[in-house]
Amino acid sequence: MNPTPKPHKLPLFQGNRLITLSSTAVSKTAFTLVGAMLLWSAEAGVIADVGQSQSLPELTGEQSEQVESNGAPEDQVPVIIPAEILELNVPDPNAPPPPLGYQDLFLQNNQPTAQFNRYRLGSGDTLQIQVERFPDLSFAYTIDIQGNIVVPLLGQIRVGGKTVEEVQETIRAGLDRFVVDPKVSVVVSGFRPAEVTITGEVQRPGFYTLQPGSTINEALLAAGGTTNDADLRKVVVRRRALFDDSILEQQLDLFTPLQNATDQPNLILQDGDALIVLQLESQDVTDYDRTLASRSSFAQAQINVRVLNYPGERIGNVTLPNGSNFVDAFTAIAPNLDDANVRKIALIRFDPERGKAVTQILDGKKALLGDISQNVPLQNDDVIVVGRNLVAKITNLVDRITRPFTDVLNFQRFFEDAADQLGGGD
Repeated sequence: MNPTPKPHKLPLFQGNRLITLSSTAVSKTAFTLVGAMLLWSAEAGVIADVGQSQSLPELTGEQSEQVESNGAPEDQVPVIIPAEILELNVPDPNAPPPPLGYQDLFLQNNQPTAQFNRYRLGSGDTLQIQVERFPDLSFAYTIDIQGNIVVPLLGQIRVGGKTVEEVQETIRAGLDRFVVDPKVSVVVSGFRPAEVTITGEVQRPGFYTLQPGSTINEALLAAGGTTNDADLRKVVVRRRALFDDSILEQQLDLFTPLQNATDQPNLILQDGDALIVLQLESQDVTDYDRTLASRSSFAQAQINVRVLNYPGERIGNVTLPNGSNFVDAFTAIAPNLDDANVRKIALIRFDPERGKAVTQILDGKKALLGDISQNVPLQNDDVIVVGRNLVAKITNLVDRITRPFTDVLNFQRFFEDAADQLGGGD
């Protein structure tokens, strides 16, 4: 009889090795399954953001039958992407571009809405943060050049480009992990200067740094005021939107409130704004009171008129308040009404659209005696030529010009050269 075989025992080191290998295999299998599940979840578009819950879309009966009919192996996980996910973010290549601005949304009764006036925080703004019941967590901080602030318990957080409400909620949510039901309030205790661009019908277009809280009126004065060709009914403010970073465009009417003695639009310029003053169209000239506009606080305070007078053909400058008329300039040169030269005076004006000098002959004596037709409104850089012979010489030179003036400086230089070249008085 054969002896009963004894159970075979592995050496101790071999048994430990087998156990180790088995554990390694299980771990690798587990990691493989977890990786496959994460990959499947990512492809199915079901991984939710942190702090949010999101469930898988339910399969319809038709989709279930399709999965079963495909006969997928048991160890293969089918990936089904719902149709609604496939249709997301597919732009239409033939769609027209969106219009610039949201005029109807951001303007009510010629006043910008609170949504248009929402303030975007930036470097240099000072915030005052208060946390009720926790004075040690309350503080003031000026946003640094990177757009960050440092909050107790939370460390550095980015606030540049956000609204006060968004920053308030960010701090509240962060402190909620450390204290019970934190009540947080955030206010801007100090605003940064506003870097704005001012263009169009202003005396000195360009980039300007304005004091915090500056209005359109203050911005226009910083740019030297509006020109006589400005249409105060069409002043445009462009601003970057908070919600989608698009460009908002808002057209404001500054002239009608001026005409009716009502409140001007309450719009505070913000950092990055662009202010454009549109030109008065030729078809709108008859319906627009240029004299009223020129005497308003939006226009330049003073105008400069050049006078080419008959004693020695000298040219001089006369500075007058904006909105002045021909009589105001004529009186400033102290004319002799008995002199025949005052009966024929040339008013020469630069036309920027055509690049030409436009001449109008006026009777100084009639203007002084109250003839309204001879007392025309003056504009900046007008030229007044006094004396019949001098008028004839200047107009002859103007008529002989074949090339247009490139700008108003070229126009001014022409009369300075003419005064030097002409000889002999009247």
